[in-house]
Amino acid sequence: KTEVRWQSEWFDDFKLSDVVRLAGRFTVAQMLQREDFRQRFDAKQPLGIHELLYPLLQAYDSVVIDADVEFGGTDQLFNMLVGRELQQAMGKEPQIVFTMKLLVGTDGVQKMSKSLGNTIDLEDPPVDQYGKVMSIPDDVLMDYLEAATDLPDEELTYIRKQLDEKSVNPMNVKKRLARDIVRQFHGEAATDEAAAEFERVFQERETPGDMNEVSLTDLGSYHVDGSTDYDLPHLLHDKGLAASVAEARRLIKQGAVHVLEGPGAGTIQKLHVELAAGSVLRVGKRRFLKVVDTA
Repeated sequence: KTEVRWQSEWFDDFKLSDVVRLAGRFTVAQMLQREDFRQRFDAKQPLGIHELLYPLLQAYDSVVIDADVEFGGTDQLFNMLVGRELQQAMGKEPQIVFTMKLLVGTDGVQKMSKSLGNTIDLEDPPVDQYGKVMSIPDDVLMDYLEAATDLPDEELTYIRKQLDEKSVNPMNVKKRLARDIVRQFHGEAATDEAAAEFERVFQERETPGDMNEVSLTDLGSYHVDGSTDYDLPHLLHDKGLAASVAEARRLIKQGAVHVLEGPGAGTIQKLHVELAAGSVLRVGKRRFLKVVDTA
C-alpha cells in the first residue's frame, strides 16, 4: 500500500519558533561533518544559512511520518543520517538508511538533472526513452544496467566481462538496456514499436513516421517583419523541441539544428530561417518538426 504525504501538512503551520527549536538540536560542527560543507568552509567559500537548515527540514520529514527506512542517492547520505539523529533525539526509533549510486545523465558526465537537460524521464514517450538510452556513452553502460534493470548479478558480471574483453558490441548491449527500460514503463508492444522506429530513423537515416507538426497558418505568427524568414528559437521552444528560447539559441549556435528537407537544407547557422510546407527540422538526434499545409 502506497501512502502519499505532502510536506505542507506539517510545514504550512511551522512557525519561526519551531525553526529555532529544530535548529537548536544540532550544532554548526555537526553540519560541517558534511564533506562539501566542510570543504567550502575551509576554502572560505560562501555557505548559506539556508543550506545548513535544509538537512534539518528533510530530517523532520522522517520524524513526522515515522519513517522506518529511507532510500536516497549517495549525495543524500548526510541528510538521511541527520534524520536518524533527529528521530532518536525526539524519542523515536531511528530509521534505516539505504543509498544508491547516482546515475549520470545522458551526457555521461554530470548527474542526471532536469536543470542540465540530461534526463531520461519516466513519462517520456517510448521512442524518446529508447533513443535517450541509446545516446548514453558506452563507458556508463554498466552503471545503467546495475541501477535501472533487474538483471541477476551473474549476468551483469558476464556482460561486464564481455565489454572489458571487447567480445560484444556495446551497441547490442545498449539496445538490450533500452528495451528493458522502456518495457518497464510502457510494456512490450510499445517497446517493439520504439525499437523499430529507432532502427528506421537513426540507423536507416529516415525521418520518423510520427513527428511534431506546425501548420503554415501557425507558422505565420513567427514571421520576422521585413523578411521572408521565421523566428526559429521561439518556434523550437513553443513546439517542444527546446526547453527554453535560450536553449534553442544555444542549440543553433552549437550546430545541433538542421533542415533535412525544404529551403536551405543543411545545418542552420542563424536565428531566422526560411521555411515552407514540407520543411523538416531536426534538433539533435531525436527531435523533429515538420511544416505542413494549412488544412
